[in-house]
Amino acid sequence: MSGQEKKKDVSKKDQKKSLAASKGGAAVKAQVPIALDPPTGTRDFFPEEMRQQRYLFDKFREVATLYGFSEYDAPVLEFEELYKRKAGEEITQQMYNFVDKDDAKVTLRPEMTPSLARMVLNLMRAETGEFSVQLPLKWFSIPQCWRHETTQRGRKREHYQWNMDIVGEKGIMAEVELLSAVCSFFEKVGITSNDVGLKVNSRKVLGALMRNAGVPEDKFAETCVILDKQDKIGADAVSKEFQETVGLSAAVSKTILDATAATTLDEFARLAGVEGSDEVKELQQLFDLAADYGYGDWLQFDASVIRGLAYYTGVVFEGFDKAGVLRAICGGGRYDRLLSLYGSPKEVPCVGFGFGDCVIAELLKEKGVKPELPQTVDFVVAAFSADYMGKALSVARQLRLAGKSVDIFTEPGKKLAKAYNYADRIGARKLALVAPNEWDQGLVRVKDLRTEDSTNVSADDKQKDVPFADLANVDVYFGGAPVAATANGAQSSAPGASSAPTRKGPAAPATAGPELEAFLADHPYIGGYEPSARDGQLFADLQKASGRPATPNLARWYDHIESFPLFQRSSWR
Repeated sequence: MSGQEKKKDVSKKDQKKSLAASKGGAAVKAQVPIALDPPTGTRDFFPEEMRQQRYLFDKFREVATLYGFSEYDAPVLEFEELYKRKAGEEITQQMYNFVDKDDAKVTLRPEMTPSLARMVLNLMRAETGEFSVQLPLKWFSIPQCWRHETTQRGRKREHYQWNMDIVGEKGIMAEVELLSAVCSFFEKVGITSNDVGLKVNSRKVLGALMRNAGVPEDKFAETCVILDKQDKIGADAVSKEFQETVGLSAAVSKTILDATAATTLDEFARLAGVEGSDEVKELQQLFDLAADYGYGDWLQFDASVIRGLAYYTGVVFEGFDKAGVLRAICGGGRYDRLLSLYGSPKEVPCVGFGFGDCVIAELLKEKGVKPELPQTVDFVVAAFSADYMGKALSVARQLRLAGKSVDIFTEPGKKLAKAYNYADRIGARKLALVAPNEWDQGLVRVKDLRTEDSTNVSADDKQKDVPFADLANVDVYFGGAPVAATANGAQSSAPGASSAPTRKGPAAPATAGPELEAFLADHPYIGGYEPSARDGQLFADLQKASGRPATPNLARWYDHIESFPLFQRSSWR
């Protein structure tokens, strides 16, 4: 549409507004709104979505930690050569790559494993191939990854992926541990083996099949890549591609397809003619150990699981939705030759998995186990009037020092109902009200806003007047346990108990003057870093004599000490 056509399209109402503005002398400019949606395939995380994501990430970290893994990370920007080393991979066509201002060819990482390989090689002595650290390494990460691909349910162009990898373990126990970790995660988020299964296969077992069938060794990887398409294009199309692309005969193609259609490992071994082979025995050991571990019901043999990445060398697996609604939920396997692609002088055994956040979020919704995670905060602190705002801030500070999350109601003097409404809206568990009657007695009125079955709880039990000096133990007044220790480390186990300061500072001059002024430039209190009886005594002396000091550091100290109520200053030791 041309500029003239756009003008004609303006409504009469807008024209009148424009005319009125022009008559008033105001310049009228067309406002072009920005696009409010993020780029295709990316996401905004509003607080509600962020809580859901944090929930998943916390579960990822919890499980990885339970299995003895350490977290690591790497730059989201990597050299594109890191990914092009895996020539022929689809992933190289999906990179967000560009040339930076230093003329370096870089890309937003599409996956984390090459970064892991680069970091692991940093720990290897190039001349000997020996590692400078104890193996095996057990590392996990939750990186953001970027791929320019078609978006669909459970698949975005940016996503976060939970990775767990074991480096330096040759035996099948590495796979057993990782599969157990996957199952543990599912159990922790409410998913059962009736909802999700893990299809397991082995590239070694496939290798035995193809050797027996007559597939040349140098055609193995190419044959696997084509076989991996079977779910998408069907067995007939795969057979045709075997013959036209790889050069396999129709009989060899049929042998491969018949064997990979087997539903059990025993049936596969019989059809492939590899019964009793070492490869089959190793895979059977995995299933046996999984049964002993207690998660055998999650696993099933599936010879059609290939995992398209050409560097897989052993066991491969995929998580799948048994209802058939969602795409692959997770996947992984053994990749003993990957580090060799990046310059390792010898093979380094590695095994790992990747687990995207988008598809698991969809799975939780699909199975009805997505948690409700409303906004919550432990306390809202409200002041009776503007005169008590400073006192309210000191209450908030004490509660935060005790480990409580605190929000301040910033409209002192408003009706109490407004403070209640605000606290309710943000999910506060308790309301602390700083008002004259209680404050003059050294107390803070605390109301419990979330008492379960509140009809059977008396008003006195819902509301308590808590000593300011004992706010660290506020839970005790509502039937909770006392804190094990206050923020400065002193034990405090009963209402009314106050803690002695433990962070000592250098001695300060005894009287107000230039030396004390200089000392207070670096210390908040006369005693160093904690208030003491000396602060209270000097403040009282100054109050009676000269009042507020004129020098800046002493004046700041004086104002700060004045903000404490008399009962609290009197309790300092």
